[in-house]
Amino acid sequence: MEFRIERAAFAEAVAWAGRALPSRTPVPVLGGLLLAVDAGRLTVSGFDFEAAARIEVSAETTGVGEVLVPGRRLLDICRVLPDGPVSCALEGTRFTVEAGGTEFGLSTLPREEYPALPARPVSYGSVDAADFATAVGQVAVAAGRDETLPVLTGVQLRLDGDSMTLSASDRYRYAVRRLGWKPEGSSDGAGAMEALVPARRLLDTARSLARCGSVRLGLDRAAGGGLVGFEGEGMRSVVRLLDGRLPAYGSLFEMGGAAVAEVECGALAEAVRRVAVVAEASSPVRLDFSDDGSVLLRAGYGDDVAAQRLPAVLSGAQEVTVAFNPAYLLDALNSFEAPRLRLEMLGTGQRTLLSAVAGEDGSEDGGAEAGSASHRHLLMSVKQLV
Repeated sequence: MEFRIERAAFAEAVAWAGRALPSRTPVPVLGGLLLAVDAGRLTVSGFDFEAAARIEVSAETTGVGEVLVPGRRLLDICRVLPDGPVSCALEGTRFTVEAGGTEFGLSTLPREEYPALPARPVSYGSVDAADFATAVGQVAVAAGRDETLPVLTGVQLRLDGDSMTLSASDRYRYAVRRLGWKPEGSSDGAGAMEALVPARRLLDTARSLARCGSVRLGLDRAAGGGLVGFEGEGMRSVVRLLDGRLPAYGSLFEMGGAAVAEVECGALAEAVRRVAVVAEASSPVRLDFSDDGSVLLRAGYGDDVAAQRLPAVLSGAQEVTVAFNPAYLLDALNSFEAPRLRLEMLGTGQRTLLSAVAGEDGSEDGGAEAGSASHRHLLMSVKQLV
């Protein structure tokens, strides 16, 4: 088994498959990457029982075969290889990598002990890769990081007709993003389907596939709790689903009687970042909106304080005050691409709903779907005020 490939293509393939390598594992073979050669194609795969990554690239090949090599070591080698062609060969139980006069030797792992990779889930449709990556990034910031509450570490994926909805929550915030997609085959016209995908895995996969043009999405409900697959341009990632589903957000997003403010998104984010410099780790940033056309931001206590006033348009009340964890507020503000935001506020200690301000054509600024609130982010205002 031998193959020859350009260094950039080889390094990219190894890095893609290396996403599935576990940081620690009691099963040594799971720390390996599986390299397979067949008829001008090199396939590199990684697997850790929770996720699998597989990529196919063109290569000059001699013979067919497979070899399992230590993944982290191969990643390190690819980072230092000189530019140009790379020649690899399996000689007994030794795998060699040579480029530009530099040669590395690797001992191999027992292929027969490596578990079978999960099959490709049944394809349900496709979505624009760049739009999908953006949407995942907008909701994943609201996902929880407490592994003792695994349901809250996921992104809820809902497929209904030609609409895809992504949502995430850590109990203190709730982000929802809707975008169009193209169902196909048996999924076209079928009822709504839902899947809870680990947020970290989904974000990493979506970002890495962002330049693929389109991403094909597959689901398999019969595979030990369920799998979701993403595929584009020879790259495939399969992720095991989380059990359960997120709490419904319908009633949370009903904001009857709320005061409404409009403000420049970028200016507000910069002001929050600025005044939060004096805030302690658990201290909120306070926003005082008034009908005089401004909002006053304040943070800190005693003599260590900061304040900044910005233009804002308030309706539905003469004044309203809300306060947020500055990190949560910045996450929400930075997730929007729109130049102006709409804040629906119920007051101190209650909910605030952020969404993009619609443009003159009825679409949300920033290129969202016409006439719809495709991206919304709910935050809980803290009761303690500065």
